[in-house]
Amino acid sequence: MRFAHAARGLAALLFIVVGLAVTTPRAVAADGPLVFAAASLKNALDAAADAWMRETGQRVVISYAGSSALARQIERGAPADIFVSADLEWMAHLAAKGLVQETSVVKLLGNRIVLVAPATSNATIEIEPGFGLAGLIGDGRLAMANTDAVPAGRYGKAALETLGVWESVRDRLAQAENVRAALALVSTGEAPLGIVYETDTAADPDVRVVGRFPPETHPPIVYPAALVGGSAHPDAATFLKFLQSDSARGLFEAQGFSVLAPVLSN
Repeated sequence: MRFAHAARGLAALLFIVVGLAVTTPRAVAADGPLVFAAASLKNALDAAADAWMRETGQRVVISYAGSSALARQIERGAPADIFVSADLEWMAHLAAKGLVQETSVVKLLGNRIVLVAPATSNATIEIEPGFGLAGLIGDGRLAMANTDAVPAGRYGKAALETLGVWESVRDRLAQAENVRAALALVSTGEAPLGIVYETDTAADPDVRVVGRFPPETHPPIVYPAALVGGSAHPDAATFLKFLQSDSARGLFEAQGFSVLAPVLSN
């Protein structure tokens, strides 16, 4: 049994090391469910994992990256137990391949996208159709998560297209592998503006929100969660249920997420 646990932990570590920018805030441990989660969830899910451990004494291991990178790792056989995506499309992609347990899929959270600038910036912006985003960028670039694959990037691109300003900035992007990396480009002053989730701004005091995109300019931002098809971890379903508990609701709302799933009793 100890050999099996060690082998599972090593397999998870190998997928994380060779994967696309996955970060592990805790050491990989074979005795807890392995959660693959969108990078924008880091603060909220870390808090949920800590609360879960205090309540049950059980650990949970969380690996963060862009939803696209995590979904592709699951396709390659990564030993994840739970997948939490930042959009419905990547969850549907895995469901179509039979790689998540469809009866376990839950629409967990909602969010908003915003335009951010370094905290020292004096920029003031009214986000409206045709607004002068290109002029506001100046000689710099607009930081976004990858607009072809990462949910935050796709939401941002959709909003800019709806507002009629995408063509003016499409060749002036600084595209990052996930939304937290895009946030860092603005935080460090490498980009004068960026599009991130509103919840991300709470994680970095070196940025400030200069505009909020109207929800009707992009598809609804939904974070679904599900058990991965091959998971047999005894605590995986219990932790997924915990994420829908009243305890977890307070933690998610404290980080600025809207809770979409009905509250389940602990």
